[in-house]
Amino acid sequence: MAAAGGAHAHWSSRFGFLMASVGFAVGLGNIWRFPYVAGENGGSAFVIIYLVCAFIIGVPVLMAELLIGRRGDAAPPIAMARVAERSGRSRSWGLVGGMGLLAAFSIEVVYSVVAGWVLWYLFKAITTGFAGIDTTNAEAQFSAVLASNDGMLLWTLAGLAITGLIIYAGVKDGIERAVTIMMPLMFALLVFLAIFNAFSEGFTEALAWLFTPDWSKVGFGTLLAAIGQAFFSIGVAMGGMMTYGSYLPRSISITNSVFIVVIADTMVALLAGLVIFPAVFRFGLDPGAGAGLIFQTLPVAFAQMPGGYLFSVLFFLMLSVAAITSMVGLIESVNAWIEEQYGIARHKSALFVVGSVAVLSILSILSYNVLGELRIGGRNFNDTMDFFSNQILLPLGGLFIALFAGWFMLKDESRDELTTLSPAGHRLWYLLVRYVVPPALAVIFIMGVTE
Repeated sequence: MAAAGGAHAHWSSRFGFLMASVGFAVGLGNIWRFPYVAGENGGSAFVIIYLVCAFIIGVPVLMAELLIGRRGDAAPPIAMARVAERSGRSRSWGLVGGMGLLAAFSIEVVYSVVAGWVLWYLFKAITTGFAGIDTTNAEAQFSAVLASNDGMLLWTLAGLAITGLIIYAGVKDGIERAVTIMMPLMFALLVFLAIFNAFSEGFTEALAWLFTPDWSKVGFGTLLAAIGQAFFSIGVAMGGMMTYGSYLPRSISITNSVFIVVIADTMVALLAGLVIFPAVFRFGLDPGAGAGLIFQTLPVAFAQMPGGYLFSVLFFLMLSVAAITSMVGLIESVNAWIEEQYGIARHKSALFVVGSVAVLSILSILSYNVLGELRIGGRNFNDTMDFFSNQILLPLGGLFIALFAGWFMLKDESRDELTTLSPAGHRLWYLLVRYVVPPALAVIFIMGVTE
């Protein structure tokens, strides 16, 4: 990266890039939400529809983000401005990259607090294994977490400190080194926990929930859910993928890498379902409990199952890895822009970005208790940040990226970056990014702001 007089950094290996990208895409919401949405919308029927949507909507946008990032060789606002200028367009297109950074920062402010909960529960799993906890105790425990501003702040800062140290160390020595350790660890934990569950009661029900196709549940709502899941779960329009693309050497194929990222992201989500839902069905829990599933109902299951202590520790360790790797991508996108735009040394920009998130995270923490009734347009601070980022910035950002890649960027610019695509493959990508992706994202945007 062009920092402070240095050359723009690049990934040292394709493996490092893939681990960073998958780590960024796989978040906490993806781990618990994808399996539930799949089960509620026809099991494997939904998975098939999701994969189709992922490849016709998510893949084209992700490819566009990565090629713009690599073509521009800079943080998202600068990269988009450069590519636009090379295509004879206004540098104002850089504002689209800025939307991604704003979305990333907004998401991170709220996400860092949730990541703090995960670390808090990892600590409780290690120290207690949730021994003796029942439904009443679990609800009381989670309520105590939300009521403890000091506790939430402590663990939020702990998560941000880990993230900041990774970013502080740089692209190769920090991000790449961390993800090449953390992501294989997360995959190993997922596989181990899934195998552990395979010999436990409830696994058959989980398999049926996820993989039995029920086409009677498939309707227009299923299609919308699949489109939304395909777009949001891959991590596009948040600046992170475009930033990671700017670190991508020419020797690494964007096309092949994108397919690996999307497939790996889906496999992680399905494996997570085989980890979470056997316990859910075994103990008659609510599979649609959302965040409460992780922090309220699953600890009750851990307390009752054989080997529950080990399972709970490994489960929250896996979640902690997913949380941290997502936080790294969100913060790095903003950090890269500040570093390049203002010529600030990485260690200073990292401290500034992490510090800014930490300060604003206090408002997020207080939104769970003393500021819960403070409303902005009828929403509390967290709900406002979520609405602004997920319902406005992300779909609009993805829409504008698709429009730019399909209608305003010179076709030769994309063809030169997507060299492993056949001429027919490039034409297909071009058609999708021009005619299929924009209306799909427009629908997501309209549905989001009107619901």
